[in-house]
Amino acid sequence: MANTGSGSLATILFLFVFQAALLKGAAQEPVVSQNLVTDNVSVVEGDMAIISCRVKNNDDSVIQLLNPNRQTIYFRDMRPLKDARFQLVNFSDNELRVSLSNVSLSDEGRYVCQLYTDPPQEAYADITVLIPPGNPIIEGPDEVLSEGNMTEMTCTAMSSKPPATIKWLKGDKEIPGKPKVELTYDKMYTVTSKLTFTVNKEDDGVPVVCIVDHPAVKDFQAQKYLEVQYKPEVRIVVEFPQGLTREGENLELTCQAKGKPQPQRVNWMKVDDDVPSHAVITGSDLYIENLNKSYNGTYRCVASNAVGESYDDYILYVYDTAPSTEPAAHDSRAGEGAPRTVDHAVIGGVVAVVVFAMLCLLIVLGRYFARHKGTYFTHEAKGADDAADADTAIINAEGGHTNSDEKKEYYI
Repeated sequence: MANTGSGSLATILFLFVFQAALLKGAAQEPVVSQNLVTDNVSVVEGDMAIISCRVKNNDDSVIQLLNPNRQTIYFRDMRPLKDARFQLVNFSDNELRVSLSNVSLSDEGRYVCQLYTDPPQEAYADITVLIPPGNPIIEGPDEVLSEGNMTEMTCTAMSSKPPATIKWLKGDKEIPGKPKVELTYDKMYTVTSKLTFTVNKEDDGVPVVCIVDHPAVKDFQAQKYLEVQYKPEVRIVVEFPQGLTREGENLELTCQAKGKPQPQRVNWMKVDDDVPSHAVITGSDLYIENLNKSYNGTYRCVASNAVGESYDDYILYVYDTAPSTEPAAHDSRAGEGAPRTVDHAVIGGVVAVVVFAMLCLLIVLGRYFARHKGTYFTHEAKGADDAADADTAIINAEGGHTNSDEKKEYYI
């Protein structure tokens, strides 16, 4: 016990002498030293901060750590300050490392690493305390929206330090909001972001997400789902026939309508005329038997709900029953189903080409037969050319046929 008391007394005396020496040297202005190194620290409120004072080249000078009020926290490996949250992590000739647990906003400030030389050398470590915001609060209309209307939503991140940033997502698409930052009485920040946009039918059931970003927290978010009413989407489907509509056949059409709220019924009509008297309408289906050309026209399916009305058209064209003129099968919708006209210029061109080819063939055949018509023989009286008169020539000719030379002549 005596040794312990002597040691404590020696420590107290040493600190007293050292503090007196510091006060004596306080007249000398401390300098910022390149030999003494420390780091700034950012720490979330309630977590632990580590302060490190490092000496590059120590000549056995004393290292100490001071708080923002310049009170000594640690002198070498001794802690004069009676705050048990400060604990020694490491002490050597080249480093004094201290931890501060359960950091609060009051601990924020500039801490001083001091190397006792002549003049004293100092380095500064700024502790920044981060305070995360509370849970984000998203507000928006609770009623059902109608397509085409404007809506407004707000998201608030309260009591943070530094101020948080807010971004918005509608589905997977980011959309910009208008932020507003307020500094509260307790030196905290409240951020509010306002989002304004027009809703459409594709927004029904889509989440709108408010994402809060802060150094103390990541992807802090809240969301609200949209409920949007929209007028029906209408589409006419041909159930029968699959190809062309011909005289004598039957026609069956189905009207598909989808909206919010769902339309309870649909109506069939014929544009600029009445629906055929024997047509059968059952719910969303239209059925016409034994088609003929008098039924040609535009048939319309109309569906409505509390938001609005929509329709789809089907153009009916009834073809002849003759299969020889059958064009390619297709759906007789708007812009389709009209009979195809024959291009007479094309037919005339084909006939002209055929006639020209036949004439060329006749000319070639004529020349061929003319060149290969054949040969014929002439027999002239041998010696008739040498007769003195006509009588002698005749006499010579009568007996000269048997011995006459054959002559060939060719006629072209």
